[in-house]
Amino acid sequence: MKSTTVACRGLLICLATLLLNGPSPSASGDEGKAIRLIVRGDDIGSSQAANEACIRCYREGIVRSVEVMVAAPWFPHAARLLRENPGLDVGVHLTLTSEWESIKWGPLTEAPSLVDKQGHFYPMTSQRDDFPPGTGFLEARPKLDEVERELRAQIELARRELPRVTHLSAHMGTATCTPELKQIVTKLAAEYQLPLEAPDVRYAPSFGGNQVSAEKKIDNFGSLIEKLEPGTWVIIEHPGLDTPEMRAIGHKGYENVAEDRAGVTAAFTSSRVKEVLERRQIELTSYGEVIGK
Repeated sequence: MKSTTVACRGLLICLATLLLNGPSPSASGDEGKAIRLIVRGDDIGSSQAANEACIRCYREGIVRSVEVMVAAPWFPHAARLLRENPGLDVGVHLTLTSEWESIKWGPLTEAPSLVDKQGHFYPMTSQRDDFPPGTGFLEARPKLDEVERELRAQIELARRELPRVTHLSAHMGTATCTPELKQIVTKLAAEYQLPLEAPDVRYAPSFGGNQVSAEKKIDNFGSLIEKLEPGTWVIIEHPGLDTPEMRAIGHKGYENVAEDRAGVTAAFTSSRVKEVLERRQIELTSYGEVIGK
C-alpha cells in the first residue's frame, strides 16, 4: 500500500511539472526541428582585404568558421589576427593552386612537380580552354609524395601558429579532386585528428555570384535563410573589401573580385540577415562545435 502511495505521489509531481513547464524539447519534437548554421569565410591569408573582412564578419557578423591559406603571402597577418580572436574556429584550407594574375604564392616545401616555371602553384586545378597552356595542376602530373609533404607542412605550420585549428578543407577543391589526392588528405585528416568534413551537414546553395550587387546578395541571403529546413547547414563564401589591393586581384572571367567579395561581407554583417536568423531561432555554430573539438 505504501509503495502504491509513493508511486502515485511521484506521478502527480511529474504531471505538475509538465503543467508548469510544458513538455521537454525532446518530448515535443522541437529538438528535431532545430536549424543550425555554419557560416564559413574562405581564403583568409590570401590578402590583407580578405583577412580584415573575415575578422569583421566574425566580430560584427555571423561568420563562425574561417579557412586559412597557410601558403599564401598574407598568412602571417592572418595568424596574428586569429591569435587576437581565439574564439574564431579555423580550418586549414589546403592550397595547391595560385589562381590570381597579379598576386602569386607557392609551396612551403621543395616541390618541383607542383610549380610552374616561376616557382608558383599552377592557377587552375585543371587546364581551362580559355587560359594559357600549362596552367593546369593536374596536367602537370604532380608527384603524390610531394603533395603529401607539402600538405603536411601546411597543417603543421597552422598548428604551430594558430590557437584553434579544428578541421581541413581544400582550396578550389584541388587537394581532393582525384581519388589518389583524396586518399592523401584522408590519411592526414586521421593522423592529425582534423576532420575533412563535419558529419551530417547539408550545404546551402550560393546566394550571389560575381554579377550580383551587395543589396541583391543581402536579399538573396535572407531569402535563403528563410527557407532553411531543420538540420545543420553550411554556407561557404569569400568575404572581402573593396580596396585598391583587392581591385587589383582577378583572373580571366572574374575581374570584379573586390566588388563581389565586398558584397559577401555586406551580407554576412547585414542587420536584415541577423533579424531573419533571430526570428527563425537559427543557431549559429562552427565546424569545431559540430565535430566536438
